[in-house]
Amino acid sequence: MLKLDSLRWRLLWNLTLMLVVLMLASSLSAYYNGREAADTAYDRTLLASARTIAAGLSQRDGSLSADVPYVALDTFAYDSAGRIYYQVNDIHRRLISGYENLPAPPPGTPRTDDYPALARFYNGQYQGQNVRVVSLLKAVSEPNMNGMAEIRVAETDEARVSMARSLMADTLLRLGMLGLGALLVVWLAVSAALRPLERLRRAVEEREPDDLRPLPRVAVQRELRPLVQALNHFTERLRGQFERQSQFIADAAHELRTPLAVIKARLELGLRANDPATWRSTLEQAVQGTDRLTHLANQLLSLARIENGARAIAEGGAQRLDLSQLARELGMAMAPLAHARGVALALEADQPVWLRGEPTLLSELLNNLLDNALAHTPTGGNVILRVTPQAVLEVEDDGTGIPFEDRERVFERFYRRSQHVAGSGLGLAIVGEICRAHLARITLHDGAQGGLKVRVSFVQLNGARGGEADEEQ
Repeated sequence: MLKLDSLRWRLLWNLTLMLVVLMLASSLSAYYNGREAADTAYDRTLLASARTIAAGLSQRDGSLSADVPYVALDTFAYDSAGRIYYQVNDIHRRLISGYENLPAPPPGTPRTDDYPALARFYNGQYQGQNVRVVSLLKAVSEPNMNGMAEIRVAETDEARVSMARSLMADTLLRLGMLGLGALLVVWLAVSAALRPLERLRRAVEEREPDDLRPLPRVAVQRELRPLVQALNHFTERLRGQFERQSQFIADAAHELRTPLAVIKARLELGLRANDPATWRSTLEQAVQGTDRLTHLANQLLSLARIENGARAIAEGGAQRLDLSQLARELGMAMAPLAHARGVALALEADQPVWLRGEPTLLSELLNNLLDNALAHTPTGGNVILRVTPQAVLEVEDDGTGIPFEDRERVFERFYRRSQHVAGSGLGLAIVGEICRAHLARITLHDGAQGGLKVRVSFVQLNGARGGEADEEQ
């Protein structure tokens, strides 16, 4: 069976099909060309036979007669491929010699220009056979007779068909040998061309599972070099991903180990005390530490969900959603928390703003931005959540802000400007990952009241990125 999933076999199969079509077309062309060549050759013989008969015409007793010598008649005997018939008509179109009912020239049959004679060649049927006929006009000029006699000579087409078939068979034989040779050459050429690819396959197959180094420089054709470069680029990205995961696991383990150790130490101290008030204080501190630990664990899970969401977006799983509606829902959900902290939360989203995204990730983004703003805004302060028609999301507060030199590093995982600053250092890192997944651009600016303004510019459904023409503030 042909392995059509193989490049080599597929090339041979396609080439074979093209050669078969070429051979069929060439064989038909060879047949018709052979028939034309046979007609040209045998028409000359028919015309010579007609001229021989015309030379034997004579007048006797006021009538026209045909004197056909035995040698001339012998040319009309059976030959190896077909039979010849003849007919002689006088100037009144009456039969004077030969076979009856030979087909007459069809109306409009032109005279031949290939020979210096008043002759017409045409095809017809005689006694159930296909025949080729020549009609030759012979001028008769006698004192008592003046006109044109007609001599018809017909030949069955066996000889012509045999000649055409012979030429077609010869053409098919030559093309078949040429096709087999071409297939053999293609097989050898493709096999030689695929050897570098086979060496590349062995180089990949022989590597260890954890070996993510670039592929060795294998001599391959120019068309395969982009494939090798793409594989090396993919391997480099995969290695970077593994390194980031390893670093993230190490950082997460460190971040989880510290609060767990603190909780354990406080509980051990509480167990040593005999005062119920001390026990209660220890349990309250443990609850607070557990809450922080739970918050950290939830943020770590959020980072894991971001990777799955980014993959879904890349695979076409994004949804059409209204950013203004999403902001209103999150604003309403965060309003009780803002009220409890004594912070005024305002929403500015006047009209629908449509874009494509993953609703869960965008909700996580808004939640982190609002939670970060509320955490750093003093009592009596203000937080504004704003959505503009240009698909720009802004969260502005009048807190302490972030120094300019720290604005790039706050998107790094577990980065905190100070050990005394509350939080896990994952909030803005999560926001940055979600923005990258949505191809959005996030920037930090000074707020109008001296706090921080976070601006996220999304790509609208029409393909334009929001906020590109906005003036940087």
